[in-house]
Amino acid sequence: MYNILICDDEQDIVNALKIYLNDPEYTVFEAGSGREALEVIGRADIHLVLMDIMMPEMDGIEAMVKIREKTNVPIILLTAKSEDSDKILGLTVGADDYITKPFNPVEVSARVKSQLRRYMQLGAGTVRADVLKCGGIELDDKEKRVLLDGEEVSLTPTEYDILKLLMENQGQVFSPREIYQRIWNDPPYGSENTVAVHIRHLREKLEIDPAEPRYLKVVWGQGYKCERR
Repeated sequence: MYNILICDDEQDIVNALKIYLNDPEYTVFEAGSGREALEVIGRADIHLVLMDIMMPEMDGIEAMVKIREKTNVPIILLTAKSEDSDKILGLTVGADDYITKPFNPVEVSARVKSQLRRYMQLGAGTVRADVLKCGGIELDDKEKRVLLDGEEVSLTPTEYDILKLLMENQGQVFSPREIYQRIWNDPPYGSENTVAVHIRHLREKLEIDPAEPRYLKVVWGQGYKCERR
């Protein structure tokens, strides 16, 4: 049984999300402001929070900062398309994901299940020191396993080595020549096409939408990097 907190000052949205999350495994709690959300978390064992950004009394960003002082519970932001800067700020200060209004019921259910699965598989928020993480991607170099949102992904040895290189140096841009030299240990002749093919395969396995990658980014004219969105 999972306790899910929906925090939004619009009751119609709360009611819609309750319908989308109508599952015998879920117990849904409600809050109409960030302050109310903190009160609920203070008295109940919450496993996931769906948090609106624009709310009275205390907005979602401020509430999330305070929640992160107490718990690593997954937080999914509820945002409008016009709130791009708030999405970035929210992810920076501790949100795990976001869903854009108007909601797709299938997407809501999938993202909630994904975050709950990751949270519980990590021991309710305990992260092992020897596991590399980039958003929903986890690389366990000891066991040579890669997980996406808690589910194992099968990679070739070359794909694994490229992903490990990027995850060990998150935010750093590597040119195709650099990646080729580090992974293949050969002169980088024809490296652009070879590396591009492997990056495409990695995106197909690790990105929800390979055409709009969340983690494996291209910096045009420079190379590739791993970056939590």
